[in-house]
Amino acid sequence: MRGWLIFMLLLALAVEVKGQAAPARLSPAEQRIAWAQQAIAQHPDNPQAWNELAAALARRARETADPKHYAQAEKALAESFKLAPDNFEARKLRVWLRLGRHEFAAALAEAKELNQLVPDDLQVYGLLTDANVELGNYAAAEEAAQWMLDLRPGNLAGLTRGAYLRELFGDLEGALDFMRAAYQRTPAAETEDRAWLLTQMGHLELLRGNLDAADPLLGLALDLFPDYHYALAQRARVRAAQGRPDDAVALLRRHYEVAPHPENLFLLAEALKEAGETDETARAFARFEEAALKEVHGADNANRELILYYADHAGRPEEALWLAEHELARRRDVLTRDAHAWALAANERWAEARRAMEAALAVGVRDPRVLAHARAIAERSGSSSDPAAAR
Repeated sequence: MRGWLIFMLLLALAVEVKGQAAPARLSPAEQRIAWAQQAIAQHPDNPQAWNELAAALARRARETADPKHYAQAEKALAESFKLAPDNFEARKLRVWLRLGRHEFAAALAEAKELNQLVPDDLQVYGLLTDANVELGNYAAAEEAAQWMLDLRPGNLAGLTRGAYLRELFGDLEGALDFMRAAYQRTPAAETEDRAWLLTQMGHLELLRGNLDAADPLLGLALDLFPDYHYALAQRARVRAAQGRPDDAVALLRRHYEVAPHPENLFLLAEALKEAGETDETARAFARFEEAALKEVHGADNANRELILYYADHAGRPEEALWLAEHELARRRDVLTRDAHAWALAANERWAEARRAMEAALAVGVRDPRVLAHARAIAERSGSSSDPAAAR
């Protein structure tokens, strides 16, 4: 009876592959899914095989931006816990899934428990870093990332997390150094990992204003992993910076087709507005608001984008501020603090907006939208127009 149930569960968890694609054409995550399913078929009572299937499905979620893979991963983890209640590897994966679903407080709480159980586990420090970053606990995130690099110097997970923290702290060249080192250490077969790293390097070059370096990096990412949703979005930003709004719109249309989430529709709507597509802009914003409102009280939401929509496009500052305060109660990272400051500014509460922006800028962030907001708030609140002076 159990064999039949396992067979049916494997069918439910199977990832569809069009046609009869050869294994070499499968993505790295799809290959891992196939290997894990084969291991389960041979040893259905091995909890680690179920863990490996859950991990592969979570990786597939990143490849595709499709949250259904998180739900499938949860089913695989449930089987692992049935076989070995509270097994450590499955608990780590459960934290990873919570991060993927944006359940950051719950992820941090369990990661801390795991860290108490096994104080030298590298992956747990990665989970601590990620959860603390998303919640805005940057000192704790930095400490956890440093532990990763101390425990195993030059490890890929530590380098990428260190790079992101360096970016947040305003050290773009240092972030690039870490990303380059991670790319050099990533095997060629890991095409999605390499595409992600190329995308991050392109993003950092864009932040540095180096469009001539950013564009080919993003092109390489898309060659390596066609229609990669992260790279499409970043290349659209490059096209916008190059003064090519129509090309930016085309890329963001494809981005939204590949990853149809409200926050991606917001990016498309803003690009349409920049390109002068007035009627389509209005329709896109209306569709965005309808979709985003359905997620307002969920963990994985588009609240920051909805705040900006109310403040910048809809002329509804009171709703922007209510939503900003709602989201700030859940997470206090730089971008949420920026959205809160901008909502205060939309309500002409300039002194409060300046104080909120000081908190956003304190870490050293160099995000262009944040800095533009900071300049506007500084000017209207009677301080220097230099965002650095508002810290």
